Amino acid sequence: MVLGPSQECRVTLAIPASPQTLVDATWETLAPHYEALASAPVSRETAEAWLRAWSELSAVVDEAGTLAMIAYTCDTADPAKEAANLRWSSEIFPKVGEQNVRLAERLVAIGWSRDDMAVVLDEFRTDIEIFREANVPLFAELEEHSAAYQKITGGLEAEWEGERVTIPQLQPHLKVRDRAVRERAFRLGAEAYLAQREALAALFDTMFALRQRLAANAGFANYMEYAFRAKHRFDYSPADCARFHAAVEATAAPAVERLMAHRRESLGVATVRPWDTLVQLESERPVRPFHDTAGFVEPAKRIFDALDPELGGQFREMAEAGLLDLESRPGKAPGGYCTKLPWRGRPFIFMNAVGVPDDVNTLVHEAGHSFHDFAAHRQPFIWQRGTGHEAAELASMSMELLVTPHLTQPTGYYTPAEARAVEIEQLEDVLSSLVHIASVDAFQRWIYTSGEGHDAAARDAAWLQLRARFERGVDWTGLERERVSRWYRQLHIFEYPFYYIEYGIAQLGALQLWRDAQHDPVGTMQRYKQALALGGTRGLPEIYAAAGARLIFDEAGMRELVDLVEARLLALREGHAS
Repeated sequence: MVLGPSQECRVTLAIPASPQTLVDATWETLAPHYEALASAPVSRETAEAWLRAWSELSAVVDEAGTLAMIAYTCDTADPAKEAANLRWSSEIFPKVGEQNVRLAERLVAIGWSRDDMAVVLDEFRTDIEIFREANVPLFAELEEHSAAYQKITGGLEAEWEGERVTIPQLQPHLKVRDRAVRERAFRLGAEAYLAQREALAALFDTMFALRQRLAANAGFANYMEYAFRAKHRFDYSPADCARFHAAVEATAAPAVERLMAHRRESLGVATVRPWDTLVQLESERPVRPFHDTAGFVEPAKRIFDALDPELGGQFREMAEAGLLDLESRPGKAPGGYCTKLPWRGRPFIFMNAVGVPDDVNTLVHEAGHSFHDFAAHRQPFIWQRGTGHEAAELASMSMELLVTPHLTQPTGYYTPAEARAVEIEQLEDVLSSLVHIASVDAFQRWIYTSGEGHDAAARDAAWLQLRARFERGVDWTGLERERVSRWYRQLHIFEYPFYYIEYGIAQLGALQLWRDAQHDPVGTMQRYKQALALGGTRGLPEIYAAAGARLIFDEAGMRELVDLVEARLLALREGHAS
């Protein structure tokens, strides 16, 4: 393609035709494309054309690597898919990152600016500031270890009624009325991770050391300080996160303790044990929203149509294009995600559905990410189409709450009684999630700043102390090992360190949209879509303001929202909610 209209910039660049042409790509085959951009003349007058070329190259390369990642997470037992994913994640993308910093330096050096690129340029300057060539091979090593974590956890199974099942497939048994069945399912799930505890602890030892080296190479005292810069956290600090922890301890933790007291009385048990926390109190039998993939997808189409026809059309497009992989199966990586396919401008949703209401929440959550991707793709450059996780999770966590009025049949999955039970469960989970988020974020802070994060036994002890601080009302007597196993299940701690407080920030933003939607559903949805369409062209406070929300780290702001959730729960239990 020709970069620009001026004679100075008539440089032809051969952008790969499509991601499919890069299936077998190596860094050696891609390097010339980046070298051509690095050597092409660029000035303030020609910068936009040069940026378009860089953006197009990034889109096709990113999508090719993403397709390899998708293929591997869908089938971690396939050696060829594992090798392809490793080639991209540990060989190609670290080099791409290095070249992106090199290209960003060229743009920053010429002093080019544009209002809707101001945030992106700040991110470029930060990347330049913290980049160290010595860190490139360390990032490659970390990607290899992340793949190893996926392989270990993706291969975990348990025996249930004579059949081998995945760990996610145990989840429905945690909701049944038979307490002995719940306990057995809980112990099997914990034991699967405990059987790999030594291997996972050793893996984390290595990842911890690599991350501390990354930080030291870049001139930071510890990885937490490095991570805040690398994640472009321009609008809040570690001190704000500590305020968030304290606010959760003062507001959400006591609320969850009250939930557990209600649960203890409803179940007629002496204490609430960990296998008692998920059983539905409002229905005698576990709610089963669907039995197969078609029964999962078709109501979702109707729900999004009812919420907003534009969003409904986008979800239907994904379903028809095969951009959903939803069911749990052996060899599939755990968890769920929505990822971008930036060349074609479409998202992809991955999850492990087993037929429980939490699957509905997960699909709706990931669909929120996909709607964000659709809206932001209208921005001209690839960097403007992405946001920090705080804004991305606002899109997804708000969607979980905004669809609530449409989950009842004939539109959705549930009878009115089931919908009431599920809403209660969801709002209880909102409060519990704030507690979990605070403990995970505080744990990661401890790991990277305490001076003891290298010690596996000390990590486990710190986890127990932090869970005791935040998680109240559940009796873990005699289950310390099982309680420790919970952090080994948290893939973010292994693969995406310090990616978790974003969920808490976004949850509080989502609750503000939920509050407003109760009296202005149409206006709230309009503001939601306007915020999504901004992509990464504005800072975090502006994006939240566009949605009608603000960033909350303070106790007073958090207490108002926790009180609203508790009031709604009381109304639902007493049958006064409309």
